[in-house]
Amino acid sequence: MSELVVETQDLTKKYGNFTAVDGIDLQVRKGEIYGFLGPNGAGKSTTIRMLLGLVKPTRGDARIFGLSIRQSPMEILKRVGAIVESPSYYGNLTAVENLEITRRILGADKKEIDRVLEIVNLSQWKNKKVKNFSLGMKQRLAIAQALLGNRELLILDEPTNGLDPAGIHEIRQLIKNLPGMLGVTVLMSSHILSEVELTATSVGIISRGRLLFQGTLEELRRKSENEICIEAHPQDKALKFLESKGLKVKARGNRLFIKKNSLDAAALNRALVMEGFDVTHLSTEGKNLEDIFLEITGGDAI
Repeated sequence: MSELVVETQDLTKKYGNFTAVDGIDLQVRKGEIYGFLGPNGAGKSTTIRMLLGLVKPTRGDARIFGLSIRQSPMEILKRVGAIVESPSYYGNLTAVENLEITRRILGADKKEIDRVLEIVNLSQWKNKKVKNFSLGMKQRLAIAQALLGNRELLILDEPTNGLDPAGIHEIRQLIKNLPGMLGVTVLMSSHILSEVELTATSVGIISRGRLLFQGTLEELRRKSENEICIEAHPQDKALKFLESKGLKVKARGNRLFIKKNSLDAAALNRALVMEGFDVTHLSTEGKNLEDIFLEITGGDAI
């Protein structure tokens, strides 16, 4: 099994009677991009704040690099870069000047500034004032800031939030390249399902504070069982006929849906026709990732 960079055990945060995060067990492996997916208000940001020691858990613990965030916060944070909410800058300072402030605080080598600017493709704008940067450029600068000091884990809270399509594409490509380029592990939260699908290698789905799914994207897609979609008349009698054959059938609108499994669609069509039903439509359909998400979360929309 791959080395776990982040592992939480029964991690819980309550505010009075409200449970923001409810006993979650995250497992983020070394070198992967872990997409932490859920609707706004699901508990993603609260979880991230607990991982960074900004919020104290009500119960449970988080271990990063095998160390408890409760017991070894400073040792952990020296190896972690993070963007939480909107990054702030001094607009009248250049990219280099902004990074120099962070470098001095961290005690990092001066060469680090040029290194991280090269990684995020901002070298040619390093002496430009940040107030003239696009939102996408500012977000890339934030990632450069988070990478200062050879960080091993990057935690990004909604890194594409508020960006235009071009900015989203830039950040997505940058994040996808980081593990291979630098060997870092990335934990990124998002409420945008398509961003997680295009960027992450593993995913955790959280809703109402509870972790409902955790695994690879391939494992998530395998939850998409193909269905046979049938339109047969009269519908109510066709449904009863199919159920009499031991099939689990759901009616949605004017169509009937049966989990495909090993069913032969042609044989099913033939049986219905021979029984006297008029079959006006038959197809095999698969759920997309959004359908699977809605099924897992009980309808909580992204």
